[in-house]
Amino acid sequence: MKSAINTKLSVLMFLQFFIWGAWYTSIAVYMTAQGMGSLTHWPFTVNPLAAIVAPFFLGLVADRFFATEKVLALLHIAGGVVLLAVPQFAGNPTAFILGLLVYNLCYMPTLGLANSLAFHHIEDQEKQFPRIRVFGTVGWIVAGLAVSFVLGKFTGGAAEGTAAPLMTAGVASLLLGAFCFTLPHTPPSAKGKQVSFGSILGLDAFRQLGSGPFYVFLLSSFLICIPLAAYYNFTQLFLGAAGVQNIAAVQTLGQMSEVAFMLLMPLFFARLGVKWMLIVGMGAWVVRYALFALGAPDQVQWMVIGGIALHGICYDFFFVTGQIYVDKKSSPAVRGQAQGMLVLVTYGVGMLIGAQIAGRVYNGFLGSATALTNVQWQSFWWLPAAFALGVLVLFALLFRDKKVEEDRRM
Repeated sequence: MKSAINTKLSVLMFLQFFIWGAWYTSIAVYMTAQGMGSLTHWPFTVNPLAAIVAPFFLGLVADRFFATEKVLALLHIAGGVVLLAVPQFAGNPTAFILGLLVYNLCYMPTLGLANSLAFHHIEDQEKQFPRIRVFGTVGWIVAGLAVSFVLGKFTGGAAEGTAAPLMTAGVASLLLGAFCFTLPHTPPSAKGKQVSFGSILGLDAFRQLGSGPFYVFLLSSFLICIPLAAYYNFTQLFLGAAGVQNIAAVQTLGQMSEVAFMLLMPLFFARLGVKWMLIVGMGAWVVRYALFALGAPDQVQWMVIGGIALHGICYDFFFVTGQIYVDKKSSPAVRGQAQGMLVLVTYGVGMLIGAQIAGRVYNGFLGSATALTNVQWQSFWWLPAAFALGVLVLFALLFRDKKVEEDRRM
């Protein structure tokens, strides 16, 4: 029985991140090909805007009224329908971006919902969750490879510049929606409890989890996502400027390293604990941006590729560790709220602010030109490197959660 549940949870994670990887890593290239090159930061703005709305679904709908698997199913089906329609608005930038906003309003709540559903059906977060979550990374890899090497055969060239990735993600979303109805039943854990504005925003979870170390973790999570927005937004364009072919496929190198480190996470947890896992993750971000900056002027391929390959440490050691940390500190009654709050702070507010800052910085460098020079790319990447370093120092000095570390040693 447990094996069957784990298999379904693994399929959930695979499709969940296949969908995101299919369109997210190529949308800037597609928009540039459609004459929207100066607006490429907007998909990475509406995405976090939707993440800010996500706690409504987790804190109110999933925790209090409806079974999680049914909410997931309906959101993915609705999102698939919207995403299939989005390419029709490519000639109207405003409608195109609004379409992406509507889609993301459907998709972003499912990130926290998928995590809370998985945590509900496992017993050992540190050992079991990475083994299930790794299939999400595999899904992202398969999506990137499919865009570059499979869809390209049908589009007669680089698929990243066509609507094919968006259409693929839309179909996959419909399939996942249907599959979600087969997931193990996950009833609302706080059914019958009074609904309040604070519960919708996750304030109940915030009060329960509230402590000095948790506040430091939450602040650091928010801050580190500001420079992260630059990576998600502009790496596609940077790779093109560096002469890299098959951009979507090359970016999957980051997810390939993510698979390796995800599988090794239980071992690292036992050796390092939460604090050092998070520190190593933030440190990898600093090194990544520095490699991009150092490799930009002369298009040093190993530095550019090396920066992408560090994504495994960047994501697993910080985001996945953070999700586990939040769940360990939560009770079942606020599990959904807590994961939703983390989505709001990171993918929501942090990425929203980061996308707008990164977009303005990029356009400031761009001026009246059509693309950044290699020297300009170097200056661009030093900024997130310096910011991430500051966050790392802040976290290392202030974060101390003795209780979590003691529980790990038991």
